[in-house]
Amino acid sequence: MKKIIVFGSFDPLHKGHIDFFKQAKKLGDYLVVVVARDESIKKIKNHKPRAKEQDRLKVVEKISVVDRAILGDREDYGRVLDQQKPDIIAVGYDQKIPAGLKDKLREYKIVTLKPFKPEVFKSSKIIAKE
Repeated sequence: MKKIIVFGSFDPLHKGHIDFFKQAKKLGDYLVVVVARDESIKKIKNHKPRAKEQDRLKVVEKISVVDRAILGDREDYGRVLDQQKPDIIAVGYDQKIPAGLKDKLREYKIVTLKPFKPEVFKSSKIIAKE
């Protein structure tokens, strides 16, 4: 069984994310989605999340191609990789890898996925329109 893992805040979850999950799932048999912790969003994106982590997790869990949704680790982003042992890490076309993870990621195969209508389905653009 080939395990794929993806990371994101999914705040808000939109059609671009659904396409992201579908592309990732095609790379293997089992898709794990890691939902960012509230404090990680504050740290990495410099803003508070719109929805609480538990609410974002519940929404992601309902997506049919997602086999497992989990929250990220509060202290060590790489710990999830050690626990899940993915075969492939799929990243979005615009995802920035946190500095503390770059060395850790060298151990894994990383696949960058294609954007899905980024002029419409991009979280920052969706939020700006509201």
